[in-house]
Amino acid sequence: MRDVHRVLGEWMEQAGCRVTIDAVGNLRGFYAASREGAPRLVIGSHLDTVPDAGAFDGVLGVVLGLALIEGLSLARLGFSIELIGFSEEEGVRYAVPFIGSRAVTGTLDPDIIERIGPAIREFGLDPAGIPAAALANDVIGFVEFHIEQGPVLESLGRPLGIVETIVGQSRFALTFVGAANHAGTTPMHLRRDALATAAEWIGAVEEEGRSTAGLAATVGALEVESGAANVIAGRVCTSLDVRHPCDEDRRAAVRRLVSAAEAAGAARSVEVETRPLLDRCATAMDHGLTARLEAAAIAEGFPPHRMASGAGHDAMILAHRFPAAMLFLRTPGGISHHPDESVIAEDVDCALAVGARFLAGLEADYA
Repeated sequence: MRDVHRVLGEWMEQAGCRVTIDAVGNLRGFYAASREGAPRLVIGSHLDTVPDAGAFDGVLGVVLGLALIEGLSLARLGFSIELIGFSEEEGVRYAVPFIGSRAVTGTLDPDIIERIGPAIREFGLDPAGIPAAALANDVIGFVEFHIEQGPVLESLGRPLGIVETIVGQSRFALTFVGAANHAGTTPMHLRRDALATAAEWIGAVEEEGRSTAGLAATVGALEVESGAANVIAGRVCTSLDVRHPCDEDRRAAVRRLVSAAEAAGAARSVEVETRPLLDRCATAMDHGLTARLEAAAIAEGFPPHRMASGAGHDAMILAHRFPAAMLFLRTPGGISHHPDESVIAEDVDCALAVGARFLAGLEADYA
């Protein structure tokens, strides 16, 4: 990350930015307006990613923002631009996502600050300065450019997408508790098979996802005890991840899926334990800022597809305090969080043209 800060920081300075690193490790480049006291537009995304990932998730949005500033050729606008490369969006190290963006919105919990304090000090920063990382109230809005990380835009043949909503998410741990026993000597009608119960429920999860518009329902983890070929499974631990743009629809689906697990357990005399892990509300992007971004895309000849984001992004954190908008770029193969993650150069050109048109539209209002 030091190397990333050094390289991007040098590029920011060359583009005319004043560069700082705040106390939570966000890299920030401030491109001043033509006059004192002007409001600012924030552009940004994250610099971290997951292990064995690709080269574009997050960082592409930072570099795109930098390219837009470079395109101004040191000309000053009626508003400032603050470009932020957020730290710790993925939550890999501490299982807490959006650390950098929470800091700039002033919503980073004190207990999290205490947990990450040693790493911040080791990096050469002072966690006592984290409150000062919060943005002031002079922000016009926040714009994030990001790869889609999915196959929708590619399937439609569209280079760009306009995010209307970042979906809400529910996450649970479910445990099916039956009775382990000998696979050869226990008659089928006398079994309390935890794995067969879980398997029936997993099928119900997939069916719920397929039959409910806009819903994504996933069982991604499965731990079977004892895991031997000749032993009826006595205990199975599973995960449940449910996402939908509408919180009411998401929670209704969760209720149906929990009921389905309990019904499957009752039919086989298997106990079902359900533990909620996450209930994150959907986040709508700002209507006005989104309309501006869409108008810029249409003016440049790239009518975008309006869509929901199935993944979380820094924009969902900024949106709780400031107007926020997101522009997605097509992801070839829908591959992300993988070394084969890529973008199409022409799509990046499209995004830059749309971003430049968007800035020009704002300038007409703030000049």
